[in-house]
Amino acid sequence: MALSCRSNVKSLFRFIVKNNGLKRFFCAGVNGNSEDPSRGRVFSGIQPTGVPHLGNYLGALESWVSLQGSYGSVLYSIVDLHAITQPQDPRQLRQNTLDMAASLLACGINPDRCVLFQQSQVSEHTELSWILGCLTSMPRLRHLPQWKMKSKQKNEGSVGLFTYPVLQAADILLYKATHVPVGEDQVQHLELAQDLARIFNNHYGELFPEPRALLSSMRKVKSLRDPTSKMSKSDPQKLATISLTDSPDDIAFKIRRAVTDFTSEVTYDPETRPGVSNLVSIHSAVSGLSVDEVVQQARGVDTGRYKQVVAEAVIQRLQPIRQEILRLRHDRAHLENILERGAQKARELASPVLKEVRQRVGFH
Repeated sequence: MALSCRSNVKSLFRFIVKNNGLKRFFCAGVNGNSEDPSRGRVFSGIQPTGVPHLGNYLGALESWVSLQGSYGSVLYSIVDLHAITQPQDPRQLRQNTLDMAASLLACGINPDRCVLFQQSQVSEHTELSWILGCLTSMPRLRHLPQWKMKSKQKNEGSVGLFTYPVLQAADILLYKATHVPVGEDQVQHLELAQDLARIFNNHYGELFPEPRALLSSMRKVKSLRDPTSKMSKSDPQKLATISLTDSPDDIAFKIRRAVTDFTSEVTYDPETRPGVSNLVSIHSAVSGLSVDEVVQQARGVDTGRYKQVVAEAVIQRLQPIRQEILRLRHDRAHLENILERGAQKARELASPVLKEVRQRVGFH
């Protein structure tokens, strides 16, 4: 059964309950599981697309920061091997990796509380991916939503794009991660990691735990120019996306030009008023207020004035992050050192796991 990338939360629950069992698969929110988090291990990765945008920050990175204090072991990887499933300029890829590292640090990722590393610097990822790929069928991969979407966009897709969910599974299982923060569109990919853990364990003996999903309660931040689509760095409309390094003037201008409607009242109704509702969601997320509180405070304020309120709240929230990113980008050696130390820690965790895998498979 295929789960559409556009499925709503209710569809997601129905899919999980029907196909996997809610308890095994899903942990609501950051700390929704009943197990002792101090004994769990979190793994997540982000592609080196340069500086993240507001949607990345509110949808994922904020949760990443809080997870550092909630679980006993946390690993975050800048997944550059995944990045090359699409054409990349080598120089730009190197710079984007460092920019992403700077951004993660500026958002609150602390190398003393987690392992922050560059995926390609830990070769165990690719070897485990090959082994797991030999346990995966081609029809299984064809049904995954990312392949369907991206191959259709490009009219064709590379072998790397086709098999990257297997590498994603290897990323997780290599560290015996118990929990993985994911978006709704990644649920089926995590299901593949679960399946591969079971298949390997059945073939070669119990080794890998089945990782559980940590789904953020934050609604996806939508494009400022098309509030029916999520905010994306690849959006050709430059006014659609707020980067974490945008200046206050840029942020104010983009929000001022955000698509709303002809009703001046501020209300929250994503179905009939997606533009205004997107601004309310953003305002709620950056201010810490509930949606109801935001709407209550905006009574008597028209949407034109409300855009100014939202812009001020976003600027206040992002300004310290912006300043820290700009500072860190000037210290390349510091960023490279952090990633190298993180890679060393990651290798220390990954090496014994892969050694055990090799032995069970029969390589030595």
